[in-house]
Amino acid sequence: MFTRFAPLVPLALVTFLFGCAAQMPVAQQQQHSPVFQNSMTAQSARISQITDGSDDADALFSDELITEKELADFGSSKPYRMPVLADSILERGMSLIGTRYRAGGTSESGFDCSGFIGYLFREQAGMTLPRSTREMINVDAPLVARNDLKPGDLLFFSTKGRGRVSHAGIYLGDDQFIHSSSTRSGGVRVDSLDDSYWKKTFIEAKRALAMAPTTIQTQHQ
Repeated sequence: MFTRFAPLVPLALVTFLFGCAAQMPVAQQQQHSPVFQNSMTAQSARISQITDGSDDADALFSDELITEKELADFGSSKPYRMPVLADSILERGMSLIGTRYRAGGTSESGFDCSGFIGYLFREQAGMTLPRSTREMINVDAPLVARNDLKPGDLLFFSTKGRGRVSHAGIYLGDDQFIHSSSTRSGGVRVDSLDDSYWKKTFIEAKRALAMAPTTIQTQHQ
């Protein structure tokens, strides 16, 4: 069944440059990546434009050229592993569709919503997330706009009103997410964010995988 969602969890590695640099995981060096080469090409073009003796040349050099420190920092940056981890998490999650809902559940005998998320992130990404949705929504991870969601992002909902988080799921892609819903709805299942109920109760999303440890030991079952 996961084949249906395979295109939604790309295996290509994505490199985060500056905004998430303090939180991104690390792996092999990417000094000669296409992104780096394109950046250098763009900078070279910019240099040629501002070395024409104009009065603004010094300011432009100061503000826009890559400094030696920036080059060194960029050269030592590591590829962001989120797509690979997301693929692992979602593949495992899809294999658990139909697992019953159980209040307080954190294992394959039954999950509640946060127990399901915690289980997948622990087993597949080596991450320990807070146990409750109220704590999970406060993790120190980047907030993600609704139109910028990527597979593996955590979604939070206020299903009991008053704007308080009471439910969570994991984004699959194509406006779909996987979660342990409720006893009545069959436990672990896939739903659409475009559904009027989920669209109305959606609060925010966070990219918790940005906090993934450098080295993990996954358990494949």
